Amino acid sequence: MTRELYFTHETSSMKKLAIIATKGTLDWGYPPFILASTAAALGYDVQVFFTFYGLQLLKKDLNLQVTSLGNPGMPMPMPMPVLLQALPGMQGMMTSMMKKKMADKGVADLAELRELCQEADVKFIACQMTVDLFEMETKDFIDGVEYAGAAMFFEFAGESDICLFI
Repeated sequence: MTRELYFTHETSSMKKLAIIATKGTLDWGYPPFILASTAAALGYDVQVFFTFYGLQLLKKDLNLQVTSLGNPGMPMPMPMPVLLQALPGMQGMMTSMMKKKMADKGVADLAELRELCQEADVKFIACQMTVDLFEMETKDFIDGVEYAGAAMFFEFAGESDICLFI
């Protein structure tokens, strides 16, 4: 008499997306939140690891700027020499122009996108080492943020279907 053993290995059918967010400017704030919220809406389990300047995206006060300096691909309304872009006040003007353009086109602001991610159960992880390095106060960050090191995030990232560095 032969006995057949059947083993079932329970695997999650949920796909996983891991995002590492390293930039803290207005223009670089959109990709992690848009990708995370879209993936969550498609049924992905999503975690975003915020490190270095990306931690700015978790602050309660999202006072982010945009600059064309170091970003030659940024479309300008008219050709503008680099020296002119470096003048005092230009960064503020460019930030205002970008916010207006996004509002005119119906693009949600970063706070709304961030909230949408949290409502969709996207897990936000702040890099504890970077928080300590820059002597940041956790009271300045939004609620719902977890604080951990890279090793903890790697557990999830190592099993993810997609891992993005932004």
